[in-house]
Amino acid sequence: MSSSISLLFLVLGLHLISALAVLPGEANGVLKIHTLSETTSAFEDCLSFSYYQQKCPDAEAIINRKLKEWFQKDYTLAASLIRLHFHDCAVRGCDGSVLLDHEGSERRAGVSKTLRGIEVIDDIKAEIEKKCPQTVSCADILTAAARDATVLVGGPYWPVSYGRKDGLVSLAKEAESVPMGHEDMTTMIEFFQSKGLNVVDLAILSGAHTIGRASCGSIQERVFNYSGTGKADPSIDGKYLNFLKRKCRWASDLVELDATTPRTFDAVYYANLPKKMGLLSSDEKLYSDPRTAPLVSALAYQPSLFLYQFGVSMAKLGNVQVLTGPQEGEIRTKCNFVNSH
Repeated sequence: MSSSISLLFLVLGLHLISALAVLPGEANGVLKIHTLSETTSAFEDCLSFSYYQQKCPDAEAIINRKLKEWFQKDYTLAASLIRLHFHDCAVRGCDGSVLLDHEGSERRAGVSKTLRGIEVIDDIKAEIEKKCPQTVSCADILTAAARDATVLVGGPYWPVSYGRKDGLVSLAKEAESVPMGHEDMTTMIEFFQSKGLNVVDLAILSGAHTIGRASCGSIQERVFNYSGTGKADPSIDGKYLNFLKRKCRWASDLVELDATTPRTFDAVYYANLPKKMGLLSSDEKLYSDPRTAPLVSALAYQPSLFLYQFGVSMAKLGNVQVLTGPQEGEIRTKCNFVNSH
């Protein structure tokens, strides 16, 4: 048993690159293990940890204070903000385009109907505008809010670099490409690779399902009519299935993504998967697919690895296709609309 666990850790060690991502200036075919700071070094000419030090030194403090106010009223906003950040970065990159509210925008796409937390970003933006007008982008606010939300529910801290511009374009049809938990693993891996992320990032960011809830409508087919059979997905544990049948009689109801410790940011999500207690189809495939199964097993045995690597992978996510050039994007005065020119 110990030798098999050691092998799993070896596999994870080789994967913990966020490692397989080749950074600019790094020779092809050379494997290098990157630290958190190194994963962001490629953007240091564009983004900076001290970007607002002179322009708006209170920006991070305002974001953190406002988030605490909101969380006192609704702790579930943590998972919502992490998901909102992912949906933003997964379409045109981390440019705040998911926040734009107009006919045909990402925000009005079918896959965006269950997104929450936009009002939190609007509130933070309004407060920052009072202090530093037209200085801090909505994209930066959302990126920092996802980090602070993670910390507020017991997750890891990671440094966020700033300087993103807000995008000018938001298209509902592009949002339809965002994974929704039904995709096969090949589709998921290819989608992540298209964003400069790898299989480790996929496994780690899926771990955000340690908190949060899903609509019962998203799993009813899996629970009641899997592949049109009129029966449940056989990969679901029997006792867990009975619970889901009782919980999800109505599509509008909500069910926890982590059935064991839904309010705790931990690695129990990974321990649930071998027990056939993954809520979404993509959760189950994370363990059944040989490309990701060793990672799931290793993370279940070594929770501290998940907490560290979650910060690394979230930092990478926050740097996906950012807009930083003088002719790229803008600093919106309100996150819902582009500025009038």
